[in-house]
Amino acid sequence: MTSPLPLIVFLDADTLCVPLKPLDVPHRWQAYPQTAPEQVIERVQGASVVISNKVPLTREMIAALSELKLIAVAATGYNNIDLAAAREYTVGVCNVRDYAIHGVAEHTLMLMLALRRQLLSCRARLAAGEWQRASGFCLLPDRPEHTLRDLAGSRMALIGSGALGMATARLAQAFGMQTYFVERKGASAVREGYLGWDEAISTADVISLHCPLNEQTRHLIGADELAQMKRSAIVINTARGGLIDEAALLAALQTGQIAGAGLDVLVNEPPREGNPLLALDWPNLIITPHVAWASEGTMQTLADQLIDNIAGFLRGQPRNLL
Repeated sequence: MTSPLPLIVFLDADTLCVPLKPLDVPHRWQAYPQTAPEQVIERVQGASVVISNKVPLTREMIAALSELKLIAVAATGYNNIDLAAAREYTVGVCNVRDYAIHGVAEHTLMLMLALRRQLLSCRARLAAGEWQRASGFCLLPDRPEHTLRDLAGSRMALIGSGALGMATARLAQAFGMQTYFVERKGASAVREGYLGWDEAISTADVISLHCPLNEQTRHLIGADELAQMKRSAIVINTARGGLIDEAALLAALQTGQIAGAGLDVLVNEPPREGNPLLALDWPNLIITPHVAWASEGTMQTLADQLIDNIAGFLRGQPRNLL
């Protein structure tokens, strides 16, 4: 009797709004726009491959899916997957790598420029008619929080030295910034070319996060780190929301402990229950809705690599396994 073709189930296909190229390996395909956690086991029964961008695959789910062979993550981050359970049940896990090098780096620079050059405060003052009433030809900063600062000559500390961190550093250097990668928090020794954690946090003009979220990095930037930062410094997070303690960040912004923050991520996404940071209409806080990765070109690169990962696995030549 002929074995059925391997079934591939995409749990949250609406997270990719670009076409998927044909998978040139015999298979069956089932895609769902979105999937709630309580629907996963039912929908993935009998599947050899499950694709998930952000839908959780927990130990309970993996244990219940006896035919599952591969979890293909349609992203770089994989904190929604129980890797230990996947290894225990001999389920491969692969992710997409280095696809958003240009998009995330550009988005990071956009947030930095907007904050350092006071884009939103200038726009707000113009809308309020301040330039129209100005005595001179330009509208100069009237308060310390409106101070314009150059990127050139400023000091940038990058937490995470992978492809995204490296790409961001190259763009920052083109603007004349001094860029430094940061040694791991609590490390006993500092690698050559890196800055020690405390020195980086206390001396940086810009701190930019480019590391994965796990139990070691959760709340990597908390109240202690924010207290160490220069009052003129800004923090940028285009990685994962849990890297920053949001309550501590809110307090630091409210008290002027730091100059600003640019975020493309929050702890809970989408923020259906709201988020205190979203309630702030302040020019020194810019929040974008997790779209640094979502340019058309970047998303197509992700989609193509996702299909290549699955094809390689089904041919017995797995790629990008974690």
